[in-house]
Amino acid sequence: MSTGRTSPEKCGLYIVFSCLRVPQLVCIISAFFLVLDMGIRWGDISSWIMFSWCFCIIGTLTIVILELYRFPTDFPFCWYNFSITYACYAALICLSASIFYPITYIKFLPYDATRNRAIAATVFSCIACVVYVMEVACVWECYKLKEIPCFVHTMPGLLKVLETFVACVIFAFLSNTSLYIDQPALEWCVAVYSICFILAVLALLMDREEWENRLPISFPVFHLGLNLLSILLHFTALVLWLLYQFDEKYGGQPQQSSDVNCIDRTTNGMCAWEQRLAVAVLTAANLLTYMADLGYWAHQVSVGTGGQPTDS
Repeated sequence: MSTGRTSPEKCGLYIVFSCLRVPQLVCIISAFFLVLDMGIRWGDISSWIMFSWCFCIIGTLTIVILELYRFPTDFPFCWYNFSITYACYAALICLSASIFYPITYIKFLPYDATRNRAIAATVFSCIACVVYVMEVACVWECYKLKEIPCFVHTMPGLLKVLETFVACVIFAFLSNTSLYIDQPALEWCVAVYSICFILAVLALLMDREEWENRLPISFPVFHLGLNLLSILLHFTALVLWLLYQFDEKYGGQPQQSSDVNCIDRTTNGMCAWEQRLAVAVLTAANLLTYMADLGYWAHQVSVGTGGQPTDS
């Protein structure tokens, strides 16, 4: 494996900056200020969306500044891992914002200029998502990242990014503590989300080559056990969440009409029942992601590989 610096081809830094970084900033800043200037009272989900766009603005600006000061040239290995990981998260952030903002707010707005501004903000967010995805592909191609160990550009790396991101979205919904407070079974679900998120972050941050000789077991077996534990925890969380949120025997509300806040709404945002449903769907989605992750590492163990995960 090459350990020297990897210089970009002719399509390198200039094209990435001019054709990707600038559109990213323009789209995210446009979406942010279009919504900010609307003067509508924000709820929990809207505040999370605004924070997400703000995070993308700050993150992209930071990367641009570091690139202008030639930080990638001095630290090529850690830089490409960081920039690609950030681009993956930014793409998911913009995608989720483009989905949740119309669902939770645009449909409640009157058909006037305010609604048009909200739709325009959503379009800008969608474009930003596409550009961030293009960045991942462009950086991979232009910088010859196959010569640089990059965990995010492997199947388990991408799955870990997805797992941690879905957990963050779940936490955004759980900011409404009335969904689970003073209910031990539901508080256990929150604990599960937190534990699995921490484990996924640790797995994402662990460098394969540095930890290979420090673990008492092989790296694939370690990930296999980690994912199996996460699957079991998520399964218990999904079952308990569905029972205690949607089964009348356990005090749940099986239908949306049973939630008073969901009837004849005149305010923006998601009612409590919709937030409960969103958490259930996201929990199921993350459970499937962990199962796919488990399948990958089970295959690695079965074939007896001890090397770096293969590129996706």
